[in-house]
Order: sequence, then C-alpha cells, then structure tokens
Amino acid sequence: MSGSGPVTGSVLYLVGPTASGKSAVALELAQRIGGELVNADAFQLYAGLPVCTAQPSAEEQALVPHHLYGCLSVESSYDAQAYSDRAVPVIAEIVARGRWPIVVGGSGLYIKALTHGLAPLPKGDPAIRERLTTMTSAERVAELLRLDPQAPENVALANDRYVIRALEICLLTGRPQSELRREWASHEPVFRGVLLQREREDLYQRINTRVLSMVKLGLIDEVQALGEMSMTAEKAIGVGDMRAFLRGEATLEEAVSAIQQASRRYAKRQLTWFKRERGFQTVCLEPDSTATFAVERILELFPCLQSPPPPSVPSSSI
Repeated sequence: MSGSGPVTGSVLYLVGPTASGKSAVALELAQRIGGELVNADAFQLYAGLPVCTAQPSAEEQALVPHHLYGCLSVESSYDAQAYSDRAVPVIAEIVARGRWPIVVGGSGLYIKALTHGLAPLPKGDPAIRERLTTMTSAERVAELLRLDPQAPENVALANDRYVIRALEICLLTGRPQSELRREWASHEPVFRGVLLQREREDLYQRINTRVLSMVKLGLIDEVQALGEMSMTAEKAIGVGDMRAFLRGEATLEEAVSAIQQASRRYAKRQLTWFKRERGFQTVCLEPDSTATFAVERILELFPCLQSPPPPSVPSSSI
C-alpha cells in the first residue's frame, strides 16, 4: 500500500487561487520570520515554464531559499505521491535548520498529500492492468459499478485511465475504492493553513492582467522552445492555446482570451477545493491590499511563527 502520514506541525500552508498574490505574500512572510518557501504548485515544479507557470523570478528566489521550483524536466510525469516523497524530506530539513517551512501553492491534491497524508491505496499491478485492458471501456465501467456502485461520486467514468485505476483498487483490496477514499477524506488533522481570498471581479481582473503580462515577458518564445512533454506537464494552462497560435490555428488575441478563460475557470475550481477543506484560516484581500497587510494578518492568526519552530520532530508530524 502506498501512502504517508500528514505533515501538520511546524509548517505553514499558504494557499489560494491563481493570481491571488500567494507568491508575494509568501516571500514577504519568509523574509519577516526567517522562513523558506516550498512550492506546492504542480506546474511550477517544471523547468522550462517559468513564465507560463508564473514562477518566482531569479531576483525573488535570491531573497530567501526557494525549494522545488523548476526542478523537473517537462518530460517527467508527476503525481501527489511523487510530490509528497520529495517535499517531506525538504520540509524536515528546513525545520532541522530552525526555520519555518512555508508551503505555498494552489494544487489542492498536492497540498492535501501533506496536510492529510496520502490515501493508503495499493500500487499498480501489471497483471491486473493487462487483464483490464482486454475489456472494452463499457465493460470496465460496468464492472466498476458492480464492485463499487458509488464510484460515479469520485471517478470520471468517461476517463478510461481513472476507471482502470479505480477497478484495480477494488480488485486488489476487495473493497469499494470510493469507501477507501471517503475514509481518507474524512480525516481532519489540525494544521496551520491560510487561504488567500479575493472578490471574484478583483481576482478575474488580476488573472486577465497577468496573462497579458506573461505574453510581454516571453510566453510565446517559451512555449515555442518546448520539446516533448509528459501528459502532466502539457496540462499547464497556456501551453495548448499558445501552441495553437504558433500553428496558425488561432490568433494571438484568441489564444490570450482562451488562456484567461481557462485561468479563471481554474481559479474557481481551486476556491471550491480549498473552501471544502477544513483547517484553513481565510485572509480576505481587497484590490488595494498589500502583501504587508496579508503578512500582518497571518502573524495575528499564528503568532508562533515569530519564534523558531520546535526542533527534532518526526517527519510525519513536522
């Protein structure tokens, strides 16, 4: 079975939708408390996409230690398990140095892999997968619904890869995979978490402006320089639409508009995810709110951040 325990002690989780201002707030907070930043954005992990994924600039990264930014080849596939395996030791090392790890990002599942630990689900079984691939898609869906009638609640039945994985879990554990996932999701660990939130109109304006800025910063050249990409990396917002522009299938204006729309939809999904997760304290920001305002509010919520974190603790409760 794969999985790992939650990382809930000497850590601050700073989350929010895209363009909400997380990076700026995290940077100023780290400077104030002697913290170090740990990326929890699935796409900022990739090298070669600094503009497309709005990674902190080299100048910003020089101000405080940044971890897990631009550390993967775009040809690499990644998931929450791989992220947790890499992030937990980094967080432990930061705590051991007497500094606060500030985990910042908007990838809900990656964050939850740390705050809740990973669901104790079995690893893939090649023999079972080979047998499942001999079935038709309709047969696989029917078999999944037979073994797990509640599967539609958490499995996109139109996605064959998800159906195969769900079936695999059912067959390996002898239990409905939806039941296993519900048990995991029902855990409510206590952790220090902050959700940055803005009014929708303000957030959408920031998103639209940022996409225009990305084009000026070299988004077109960045995407044009990309070679082969993993299925994970190519899902980064902007890659597909900008490639369509480069192929002559869309105007630049159409590509920019599509990226803005996709970013707004993504922000909505992110907010839905984080509002559903218990444990995050909300910090509401106005259009004129500064990073300093947000930092002061965070320090009011968690005054312990102004002292070094407790040393020498187990990795499962860092």
